Amino acid sequence: MSVRVRFAPSPTGGLHLGGVRTVLYNYLFAKHHGGEFVLRIEDTDQTRFVPGAEDYIFNCLKWCGLQPDESPVHGGPYGPYRQSERKEMYRQYAEKLVAEGYAYYAFDTKEELEQMREENKTEENPSPQYDHRVRLKMRNSLALTEPEVKALLAANTAHVVRIKMPQNDVVSFTDMIRGEVNFQTGLVDDKVLLKADGMPTYHLAVVVDDYLMKITHAFRGEEWLPSAPVHLLLWKYLGWESSMPQWAHLPLILGPSGKLSKRDGAKYGFPVFAMNWTDPKTNELTEGFFERGFLPEAFVNLLAVLGWNDGTEKELYSMDELIANFDINRVHSAGAKFDYEKAKWFNQEWIKQLSAEQLRVQVEGYFLSAGIAVDDIAKLDKVIELVKDRCTLLPDFVQQAGFFFKAPETLELDAVKPKWSDDKKQFFVEYVDVLKSVGNWEVAAIENAFKELAAAKAIKPGELQLPMRIMLVGGKFGPAVFQIAEIIGKEETIKRVEYALSLL
Repeated sequence: MSVRVRFAPSPTGGLHLGGVRTVLYNYLFAKHHGGEFVLRIEDTDQTRFVPGAEDYIFNCLKWCGLQPDESPVHGGPYGPYRQSERKEMYRQYAEKLVAEGYAYYAFDTKEELEQMREENKTEENPSPQYDHRVRLKMRNSLALTEPEVKALLAANTAHVVRIKMPQNDVVSFTDMIRGEVNFQTGLVDDKVLLKADGMPTYHLAVVVDDYLMKITHAFRGEEWLPSAPVHLLLWKYLGWESSMPQWAHLPLILGPSGKLSKRDGAKYGFPVFAMNWTDPKTNELTEGFFERGFLPEAFVNLLAVLGWNDGTEKELYSMDELIANFDINRVHSAGAKFDYEKAKWFNQEWIKQLSAEQLRVQVEGYFLSAGIAVDDIAKLDKVIELVKDRCTLLPDFVQQAGFFFKAPETLELDAVKPKWSDDKKQFFVEYVDVLKSVGNWEVAAIENAFKELAAAKAIKPGELQLPMRIMLVGGKFGPAVFQIAEIIGKEETIKRVEYALSLL
């Protein structure tokens, strides 16, 4: 059977980098085995639905290069791929479970549930569950007579369907990362499977959809481990045990103080979402890696090795290399700590690896945002190759290379003034005249003219290069100063030197 994996997000907000890593591991596993990657939208909880969140998810995955084979956007043979559009099919499975004694109707009101929790609260158990200890004291089809149940159903009394968890069983499965995992069923509450509005909960929907969509492997975060016994029993009770996918529960991504969260990002100043997300209710902006200036190649690479390695010391991988090398059995079971400085290192290394042509569109976009027009693509490519080793994030290109296309608006003349003299000023006045006569405008000619005049004036060239740099660039940074002069051209070089002289 062909490998089929899925990512099933809820459209409730931004896409955390842990979510993207889950997508990535699913995607790599599918592609490594020549299988399909399915994206299914789990929007059964309509109270948490956030407009725009679904489009945002697809935009994030498109930027990362993790396009699904099947989805609400891409279509496919097992649609629809939004759970809200599959609503009618879930009730039949819930009713089957009730009919066979594996689930029951619960008619309890909100007030009755609150009363149950209050009456059963103890110091050891401050949040009592709806489980085998209380179910027969509640208003459900296990405690009521058959005529009472039929009357309530006939009157369309609001009710949910709950799974009837066994009291003393042990259920187990083999996790592809953690090995054998066992659960005492008596410690798990009777989860709601079908809500009063007819919508399934995650527990019922994920099992039904994985079965109908022929999912062979299910990779999800370890926060879903406590729900595993419910899902195991549903696969068994619905008669689908032999079709149950192999599971792998991925470790958490850790921040400075536990599970990585938005609060960590806000406190320590790094992004935790793939792309910018603005909460439409609070208008709160959470910054993304895309807007911070990360390359998708670097973002995918850093996530891949955040909890996985191929057994070597290698750290930099292209997507093709990740697909070829990925093995779910080499994912660590312990949490992986996110290090933003290391994330920036990945981005810097990828900027170095990519060609000017590969970086051009993104760099030009940052230039335009900064009000810098680029009218010479060949020049832009040359500049990118010249400065890319100095850039960690894409916006760095503006500072490291913007002056090639636009004269600096401010000059750090305070760095020049302490050692400035009339002799140095006279040097630059004469150097301008020399530059006007340079016929072959290239680095060697510009530099030779500089050094010859400095020797004639008995001034060390090193004392003149910093002023020259600040005149052309505006500050104490950038590549070799004569390379800068060659690229910006004779007329612009002379113009910038003359302007700086007018201020000194």
